[in-house]
Amino acid sequence: MKVEINNLTNREIVELKDVDRVLNRAIEIENLSNVLFNVVIVDNDYIHDLNKKYRNIDKETDVITFALEDEKNMVIPGIRVLGDIYISIEKAESQAKEYGHSLLRELSFLAVHGFYHLLGYDHMTEQEEHEMFAKQEFVLEQCSIER
Repeated sequence: MKVEINNLTNREIVELKDVDRVLNRAIEIENLSNVLFNVVIVDNDYIHDLNKKYRNIDKETDVITFALEDEKNMVIPGIRVLGDIYISIEKAESQAKEYGHSLLRELSFLAVHGFYHLLGYDHMTEQEEHEMFAKQEFVLEQCSIER
C-alpha cells in the first residue's frame, strides 16, 4: 500500500507526517492492501481552479477528490489505484480556527474524508452521510485525533 503526500505549497506543514499515519490506519481499518493514492496539498487559488474546471463551481473548496479506480488507463496489475485527494491548506487552517480545533485534526479529517470518497462513499443522503461520517470519526478516534 502506498500513500503519497505532496505539498505543492511553499509552506512547511509538520502535520503531514501524522496525516500519513492516519491514512495508513484507515487503510488497515478497511482491510485494504495494495492500494495507491495521492494527497496533494495546495493553496486556495489552485483548488479554486480545480473546482471551477471539473465541478463547474467558481469558488475554492476544502477538499476535492478524483477517483481513478474506474479509469481503464489507470490500471496497474495487482494494485488498486484509488485516485487523488486535493486539500487546500488555507481552507484547512481557517476551518480549524472556525471549529476550534488543531490543524492536525482538520487536515486528518479532510484526508480521511477524501479517502472515503475515493472508496465510493458519499454524503448525498442522510443515511450515506451517517455511514461515511461514522467511518471517518472511527478512524480519527483510533488515531487519537480529537476535536
